[in-house]
Formats: sequence, C-alpha cells, structure tokens
Amino acid sequence: MSEAEESEPVCVRVKGAEACVGPDGSDRPGVTIEDTAGDRRHAAVEYYLSGYLGTKYVIHNLGREGDVRGSREIGRIVTFRAALYKGNHRVKFSRWKTVQNVAKYPVKRETRVTPAGARARAEACTSTRRAATTCFAERRTYVFACDTSADKYQARAEYFVGGDPTARFEIHQLAGVNTCGKAEHGELSVSMYRAAVFDDNHQIADQLYKYN
Repeated sequence: MSEAEESEPVCVRVKGAEACVGPDGSDRPGVTIEDTAGDRRHAAVEYYLSGYLGTKYVIHNLGREGDVRGSREIGRIVTFRAALYKGNHRVKFSRWKTVQNVAKYPVKRETRVTPAGARARAEACTSTRRAATTCFAERRTYVFACDTSADKYQARAEYFVGGDPTARFEIHQLAGVNTCGKAEHGELSVSMYRAAVFDDNHQIADQLYKYN
C-alpha cells in the first residue's frame, strides 16, 4: 500500500451516520462518528477492541449535522459499526467491520481488573443499585465500568470528557460479575459521569449524573 492509502480511514455508513477508524495521519484519526442528517436522531459508533467481546464501547454524537466526535485511543484490532439512535433507542445500524494495526501506539486491553482493583487505582468512584460501579483517574485519564453482581444485567459507565456536552461515552461491561471494562482518554478529563445498569437496552437502575 502507498502512504496515501495507508493514511485513509476505513468507514461504514447507514443513512444518517458514518463511522470511521483511521491512523494518526488521516483526516479521521482513531474511531470517529459523524452525524450526516439534520433530524431528531443522533449518530453513534459502537466498537470492541483487540478482539475482546466482554467490553463494548459506544460514542454518541449529540452535535449537529456534519459534526464529528470520537476517540484517539484505540486498540490493535477494532471491530466497529455505525448506528442511529432516537433518544436511548437504537433504530438503525450497519454491519460490523474489523480493521487491524491502524494505530501506531494502540492501547492494551485490560480484562483482569476487578471492582476492588479499579477502586484502588482510581481517584473517584460512584455506584448504583443493582451493582454497577464507575471509577476514573485524571492523570492520563481512564475510566472503568465494573459489574459487581451475579445477575443477567449489564453494568455501564456513562460519561462526558473535556467539558463537551455533545459527545457521550459509554462502556458496556458484558463479561459478568467482578469484571471491569476500561477506556482511555489521554489528556481529556472526565467532566460528568454516572453508573447505570441495563437489561439489554432497557435501563434498570441508574443515578443522577455527577459533576467532576
């Protein structure tokens, strides 16, 4: 491949949303999601890192048509799709696409972090009933979403970074009790956050957002 081809992002689309994964030298570095329609729905990108299906990441683009939101912190392997949401309900999505070796410095997945370990490493934590915990630290910012109950429900972290209210980040922890999923955000600090519990896409429990 030529340098120009190597710097091109790989994208998937549905009507109203375009998700891309690209190298640092591209016009869409990391994983990004663009809202391509001026309607009441918003675009989102859903993705897994490094072939691990126990943690799913979602970035909701709450900006206007043409706005792009995303994260530079991606793994060696990224499996992603574009989706369209109306409120908290997903109404449309593309096929999954997998790309490899896009990032020059990929983040490493952590699959052995327990809720106790996350609390010990973090500067702030919050929990909700039905047993979901969200923890984060601000130096080279990372966020943990931990499932602390042996039931059928999923723990989620929902948060905003860098004071931007137009991009909501989510970590869906799917691996079960005493497991945590981790996301990294570089120099961007967490500005608002909460823990939540879901049954598939139905919210079971949560708390009010807290401001950092």
